[in-house]
Amino acid sequence: MSNALTNKPAAVTMDRADFGSAGDFAYAALRREIMEGRLARGQRLREQELSALLQVSRTPIREALSRLQADGLLVLLPRTGLAVADLDDGAVTELYETREALEGTAAHLAARYANPRDIAALRALLAAEEAAPDDPASLPALNRAFHDALYAAAHNRFLLKSLQALHDSVTLLGPTTLSAPGRREQARAEHRRVVEAIERGDAVVAEAEMRRHVHNGFPLRQAMRGGGGSGPSRS
Repeated sequence: MSNALTNKPAAVTMDRADFGSAGDFAYAALRREIMEGRLARGQRLREQELSALLQVSRTPIREALSRLQADGLLVLLPRTGLAVADLDDGAVTELYETREALEGTAAHLAARYANPRDIAALRALLAAEEAAPDDPASLPALNRAFHDALYAAAHNRFLLKSLQALHDSVTLLGPTTLSAPGRREQARAEHRRVVEAIERGDAVVAEAEMRRHVHNGFPLRQAMRGGGGSGPSRS
């Protein structure tokens, strides 16, 4: 199976004993391979090969594949079978529209409900971003940590669940836009303005700044995919 589980695969290093069932193990292992790009977008997945790879029977593999399909990480292709999802341009536009709405809402709610611990966590992540080396490998993790802290500060379990599912689809897009020239500095300033608005309790400004942050990333994403444009649009 090409492009799968190379260079000391994560699935092999995961401990089967840490999971309640073989299905849970297979799901976690395959999900991690997709999230970290070892299972490539558009790559076909075959039960028999995955069963041999993870050393579990085909029944838990089938269960894991069904769950990953429900997560939107796999798609059923005609005459091909299950494959890792690959978002087209229309889907990317829809994804950024949804991100802008939901993350803006998260910032709005965070400005209303964030407690001192939430603010401290966001401030600590801003400081970590400032101090971080210009290392493409470390920036995505810091960026994800910031967004996760923002979602948590909204204190809305239903919104949190939606945003976590949305992040899975974002991961399918490939490398972060932080690798684009100047984007790291721009994103850092945008994060800072969001946190300042949350700290002031200004929900309207916090939402506007967060929406702007997501909106500004969209043309960079299009450029990385070979497209163009200034923001999400269905025109």
